[in-house]
Amino acid sequence: MLKTILSITGKPGLFKIISNGRNMLLVEDIISHKRFPAHSRDKIVSLGDISMYTSGDDVPLPEIFENAKKVYDGNQVDVKAMQKEGTLREEFAKVLPDFDRDRVYDGDIRKFFTWYNLLLQAGITTFTAPKEETAEEQTAE
Repeated sequence: MLKTILSITGKPGLFKIISNGRNMLLVEDIISHKRFPAHSRDKIVSLGDISMYTSGDDVPLPEIFENAKKVYDGNQVDVKAMQKEGTLREEFAKVLPDFDRDRVYDGDIRKFFTWYNLLLQAGITTFTAPKEETAEEQTAE
């Protein structure tokens, strides 16, 4: 679901792919809906391709967004208040308990919560693709 939502280094916010052309993508800000080209020289990353370090295997960002939606009942999070109170890491531990405390920085956690809020503000509340039924589940029906 988040494969078409992008982060572009140097540009605040998140963007949706509208179309692609030669050496560029046409993207749209998910909040303001302003469109502009993102060129091949820009560092562009799909949210579906990002994962976070844990004590075990890395966890994909869409799964962490789903966890946050459950923890916060689909409501936005006050990142500034968490940062002021010094509870940023404790709040993130509610979402991803086994995150690697050495390799996940406060800036990463702030960015996660900011992106989570932007996605909710844009009306995007489904972060992972629906699971496809396996052959065993289909024969059981």
